[in-house]
Amino acid sequence: MTKGEADLVIGEGRALGAHPLRAAILRELHARPFVPVSAPRRMLHAAFLLDAAGAQSDRAALAALCNARGLPAPAPGAKYHHVSFGGAELRWESHAEFCTYTWDLPSLDLAEGGLPFQPPATTLASPFGEVPQPGPLLVAVDLHLLRDTAEDFFLEKVFDRSSLARADVSDGFAEIATDFMADPSGFVRILVRDRGLGADACGALVQRVLEIETYRTLALLGLPEAQRLAPEVARIEQRLAGSATEMMSAKGLSDNNRLLDELVALAAELEAGATASLFRFGASRAYMEIVRLRLATIREMSVPGFPTWQQFLDRRMAPAMRTCFTLEERQDKIAQKLANAADLLRTRVDVELEQQNRDLLTSMNDRTRLQLRLQRTVEGLSVAAISYYVVSLVHHLADGIHESGVDARMLGIHIDVGLVTAAAVPLALLGVWSVVRRIRSAHGDGD
Repeated sequence: MTKGEADLVIGEGRALGAHPLRAAILRELHARPFVPVSAPRRMLHAAFLLDAAGAQSDRAALAALCNARGLPAPAPGAKYHHVSFGGAELRWESHAEFCTYTWDLPSLDLAEGGLPFQPPATTLASPFGEVPQPGPLLVAVDLHLLRDTAEDFFLEKVFDRSSLARADVSDGFAEIATDFMADPSGFVRILVRDRGLGADACGALVQRVLEIETYRTLALLGLPEAQRLAPEVARIEQRLAGSATEMMSAKGLSDNNRLLDELVALAAELEAGATASLFRFGASRAYMEIVRLRLATIREMSVPGFPTWQQFLDRRMAPAMRTCFTLEERQDKIAQKLANAADLLRTRVDVELEQQNRDLLTSMNDRTRLQLRLQRTVEGLSVAAISYYVVSLVHHLADGIHESGVDARMLGIHIDVGLVTAAAVPLALLGVWSVVRRIRSAHGDGD
């Protein structure tokens, strides 16, 4: 997109700046236009699954083919390309996980007594070999567009009668028929009988019919994934039931922790499978919705004695889709039940841990009280011991003064050593106790 391509010009050389995605959004509505088609035509349509690398290689291979023939290559980022190869037309489309090639070839009206789909598709499929196979082939359709001859006796000669689905469409201006089965060449045959639609309407009908076959095949990719996951989901479901039963009789922190670990492992396993299938089931749901919309658009009317395409797919395809969607719902419900069970176990473990912590705190309080009592006992003994040493010092001091005679000569008094020692005892006890009390008060441990 060049600068200003999607800007809005308002005159006098002025323009309103566009959002960076405006041009891409506008182009998306016209990404896959209907191509006018007139009967008789033969179309070989194929869809290939792609990854990111395969999509780039496919685009490069198509561009190389067009350049080699002097034809315009697809523009960068284009999702649709249409070129003419002599008498044949090639329509290429790029989608999220697949690409399609549709070769539109000339055909002849049926001769009297002739059958459609002649010559066989194998003799017409050589154009597919001009481009390297971009990925695994999933869809192959041989569509024959004919003018209506009002004769249908040949249908049972080219289709399996037990699977044949027919319907008048587009208000009766066309008929479509198929048995949804691969012919000996590997193509699913679809017959479209034109009763005066006109080129534009006929081109739209052909494209919608091809889309129905393409998307209904893509939608069924979810079934193998559902069948693969079903045994795992059933095993997880059974183990969850067993764990829930064990929860009722589990006692002790070790049992609950073991069950919790098992539930977490089951949840992780279930989540891994659900994550792996998330895209596939979501894509199947989207593809199935496209099929329903296309069937509604072509406005089927039943042909007596035959099911319509809608009736046939509802009977044959709907059970497969229900299998996918039911498994997806089971995954969601089991995940929720696992979460609920894990929450219950976590609550039980938390309660047991709180009880253990409470018992531990009670034990610590008891030990603290014992330590406090011991500390006070030691403090009492310390007061007595320190007081004893203080009184001893006083006794030694008084005894030394008395023995030296200093008391009589200098002080003019006579010191009675025993009396001084006895008087020092209560004073020492009181003083030491007061000091210890102040120290305890300073450390916030007062009485």
